Amino acid sequence: MFDNSEKTDIKELGEFGLIAHLTQSVQLTQASSIKGIGDDAAVLNFEGKKTLISTDLLLENVHFDLRYVPLKHLGYKAVQVNLSDIYAMNGTASQITFSIGMSSKFPLEAVEEIYEGALLACNKYNIDLIGGDTSASHQGLVLSVTSIGYADEADITYRSGAKEGDLLCVSGDLGGAYVGLQLLEREKQIFLENPKIQPDLEGKDYIIERQLKPDARGDVVELLRQLDIKPNAMIDVSDGLASEILHIAKASNVGCTIYEDKIPLDPMTYDTAREFGLDPTICALSGGEDYELLFTIPQSDYDKVKNQLDITVIGHMTEGSAGCQMISKSGKVHPLQAQGWNAFK
Repeated sequence: MFDNSEKTDIKELGEFGLIAHLTQSVQLTQASSIKGIGDDAAVLNFEGKKTLISTDLLLENVHFDLRYVPLKHLGYKAVQVNLSDIYAMNGTASQITFSIGMSSKFPLEAVEEIYEGALLACNKYNIDLIGGDTSASHQGLVLSVTSIGYADEADITYRSGAKEGDLLCVSGDLGGAYVGLQLLEREKQIFLENPKIQPDLEGKDYIIERQLKPDARGDVVELLRQLDIKPNAMIDVSDGLASEILHIAKASNVGCTIYEDKIPLDPMTYDTAREFGLDPTICALSGGEDYELLFTIPQSDYDKVKNQLDITVIGHMTEGSAGCQMISKSGKVHPLQAQGWNAFK
């Protein structure tokens, strides 16, 4: 962590001075942002669009471990996981608010790093930072992000729209974030036992980045628009593939059959999972934090996606009474169970 010698104590600035310092370079670029930071509330105008709002809370030692999560990456990830919810509604993300609760152990320079990561994510995705708050915390570092976006009413995609016969698709690849987390946890334990041993992460950049610096899939939403595809149902993969499939199935009153050999796995994810004695398929089904998009489309749209390298058809929706199941590589039928992330376990 930080050496507080020769670091700036936040008490020297005070709450309002801290906010002014952190947000002094913030500029608004969205036409919908009428008023941002500097007043009692932000003012937005979406001119007839439906407004989408989502909030996430990230708590130290529950959602992240500062022994291996760089503060800049933490700020970046906090924004990305929130934007993912807007994209999962088939919307366009446009603004965020960003709030921090921290203890006195954090100097100004540490908070600057968090904000630097958050602003990096905002700039990359053309998002306006329009507000937030800072507070003292006696329970460790706390981040709260609210994302705001918009969509035409006809374009909004809910979890509840899947239809029997729909194809079930997923973007990108799965399981990498979970396997990356296992690697980081292993290196943390080795370091705690012998601080002289340096982390061995060589050649594992992809899965480490999947865990520490994920990217929300706004590009997939844009791709679907270009392909003239309106998903019937959609959700982001934050808690594991199985959990998200069950959310869609329950909300839509349908069942689902997926095929194990269709689940997209990056070779590094597969190989590293095997090194840890883990089943790569289970990592994809139950690992979570991939922030890919899971969605259903009519069979008539198959030709539009069949040659898209970033979209994989992994199964289809069935009648509700059939339940949700996976056909293994050996042809056996396994019921899908939600074993993903649970913040209260």
